[in-house]
Amino acid sequence: LLFIMLSIRFLFFFLYLSSSFFFIPIIILYFYFFFFFFQAEDGIRDAQESRGLGDVYKRQAEYGDRFLNDGMTVLTNGFDRVVLSVLLHAAQSQTKRFSVIVTEARPDGSGHKMARKLNEAGIHVTIILDSAVAYSISKVDAVLVGAEGLVENGGILNRIGTYEIGLVAKAQGLPLYVAAESYKFARKFPLHQADISEPRSEQKPWKPIRDASEAIPEGVEVDNPSVDYTPPSCITLLFTDLGILTPAAVSDELIKLYY
Repeated sequence: LLFIMLSIRFLFFFLYLSSSFFFIPIIILYFYFFFFFFQAEDGIRDAQESRGLGDVYKRQAEYGDRFLNDGMTVLTNGFDRVVLSVLLHAAQSQTKRFSVIVTEARPDGSGHKMARKLNEAGIHVTIILDSAVAYSISKVDAVLVGAEGLVENGGILNRIGTYEIGLVAKAQGLPLYVAAESYKFARKFPLHQADISEPRSEQKPWKPIRDASEAIPEGVEVDNPSVDYTPPSCITLLFTDLGILTPAAVSDELIKLYY
């Protein structure tokens, strides 16, 4: 605000000193300087935010690294930036060799992106159908997923299929870890899937399998939710920038944030 007020004073001062011949060029130069000043300021702010987010990912990667052991096979659900940072950090330590199984994550197929990035980092990766989780679980030592929301009871909202993975992991006695940023804490308390259901009018368009021989018949309804709710009973630990939390500790962190 101070800069704007001073700038306006300087503008009128220059106008006072200038003849009418120089009036237009001075106006142009003034606004040219004004525009690029704020462009530079925005650039500095974006860089600071980027560094801050990078620090968040680094902390979470360090927390998650403690639970990834040499020789493990980790199952994850599609693409998630925080999960990717944890896996890449563990691989860069040069002391651990592990494998990753990635679900295809339909309907958007983001598992292909995750598999490509892990492969580029030299991590052994296998991509599977979403429906093959139970079939592949015997090869898995731990599950690591991200979250789109961390709710008050310690459960998570995440990409569709996460709850299925949580149920299968729990049945097999496997740990399920969640890596997510603290800004995703949400003041919600869902009890079952209906509490987070998306109206079908707001769901993403259904994309049939590319080589499907038959189109969906008219009159058949399509339910294509993008998110499901995984209760705290399926979750072992959460890796956040606030530290390693149990599901029960999430409500305490929410109280600190909002009250």
